[in-house]
Amino acid sequence: MTNPDQRRLLGAFVRAHRERLPPEGALGRRRTPGLRREELAARAGISVTWCTWIEQGRDVKASPPALARLAHALMLSRAERAYLFELSGARDPDSPATDTIADAPASIRVAVDAVTDPAYGLDPLWNACCWNGAASRLFRGWLSEGCQRNLLAFVFLDPVARDLIPNWKERAARLLAEFRSDYGHSFTDPRARDLVERLRRDSLLFRQAWDAQIVLEREGGLRSFHHPVDGLLRFTQHTFTPSERPDHKLVLLTPA
Repeated sequence: MTNPDQRRLLGAFVRAHRERLPPEGALGRRRTPGLRREELAARAGISVTWCTWIEQGRDVKASPPALARLAHALMLSRAERAYLFELSGARDPDSPATDTIADAPASIRVAVDAVTDPAYGLDPLWNACCWNGAASRLFRGWLSEGCQRNLLAFVFLDPVARDLIPNWKERAARLLAEFRSDYGHSFTDPRARDLVERLRRDSLLFRQAWDAQIVLEREGGLRSFHHPVDGLLRFTQHTFTPSERPDHKLVLLTPA
């Protein structure tokens, strides 16, 4: 579902890009800049009425395949195409497959490798996509080869997390409220739904916290851990998002 502001932005975006496209085979001067609506409709395989209504900001229900054809007809870049789908409240059918953990963006991987304090990257579903040796030592059972690499699954299902994290219930509930903020962008992803349903089934605490419908911004601050070897450790957590992949996160833990 989209709101009026989204629809107005979408309409202005489509119209601006339509008017930038040179018409095919046009000779002489035309009163209409760029493509006419009927020309764009023909290119995209959609109706002229639909083109008109979307540019007018009406509440148009468009399927993801139709939006994909529109993006192709408008010759949008990857960033522009993502913006089109975001404003439309739809998921791009040509987005990368979601059955595997996404590769870490280069900027996150370089940053993680460059620091000696614990650092790791999270993909849109909060799977760890990269981490350094300090993070692997801190998060035994999560950031180790052969272990569950989803942060939520680790925190809610792994007994190691309950021993590692002081005030485990409160921290776990807070973590889930922060994840729900991101879930609003990925709820159409079947992998996201599968993750939530699996955790609801396997964790009573997750189910109760999820049903509470609390949404919080991800915040930094003091984080304490009861490490089995190093004892009580305290860090300040910092979270960043790379400009080229804002659906990913870089998390740094500096000694407090």
